[in-house]
Amino acid sequence: MKKVSHIARFLALAVLLHLLLALAPAMAQNVVHNGDTSTIQVETQPGDSYYWEFYSDSTVNFVVAPADAVHPYADFVGATNSSTVEILWKKPGTYFFKVHALNITGCTDNMKMGIVKVLEALPTAVISPPADICEGGTATLVVTFTGTGPWKFDYTSTDINGTTTRPWPVADPGTMDNPYTLIVNPAPIITTDYQIINLSDKFGINTTGSNTVTQTVNPLPKPSTIYHR
Repeated sequence: MKKVSHIARFLALAVLLHLLLALAPAMAQNVVHNGDTSTIQVETQPGDSYYWEFYSDSTVNFVVAPADAVHPYADFVGATNSSTVEILWKKPGTYFFKVHALNITGCTDNMKMGIVKVLEALPTAVISPPADICEGGTATLVVTFTGTGPWKFDYTSTDINGTTTRPWPVADPGTMDNPYTLIVNPAPIITTDYQIINLSDKFGINTTGSNTVTQTVNPLPKPSTIYHR
């Protein structure tokens, strides 16, 4: 009888996995980026205890196979035995989670499965603090990227008159170096803050802005009469 129950459970899991794979593109809530921490949860039932398992291989028998996706590919952040867990994803790929909910007697074992798709990390940019310039001088910003080129971005300039978005400054993104030296155009005439926005690379676009740097512009001395003794 136990063998029949085991086979039925395995077949149910196989059907469930097939449905999960078919529905994977629609499960937007379980799509994250490498390096992100995501929250996965099931409905809490009073008195239940929870046991989570993560898999990277869709071909294994989920009934008996040990989990293989935590540590090589992900890490738990905080508690691992509650109805809500946080996972730090460490490698792109498609992963499967299984959670057991045991009631206070240990007799009822409810189970849920799902899919998490981990995409390549979004690109980031860091602008190095620029050296001061004099009014009329050339302002250059050195930008270091993460991710996989070619990169493309816009940037903002903010001074006492407000914020302006500057469009992508390079004709051919394939020719960019990393780090990249951005020649600010037009050059600032007063002290101005700069930030990279809308940064994209081969795998996606990051709309979270970079750090902000301040380009100090020192005024030229005013003309004055030179007196001789």
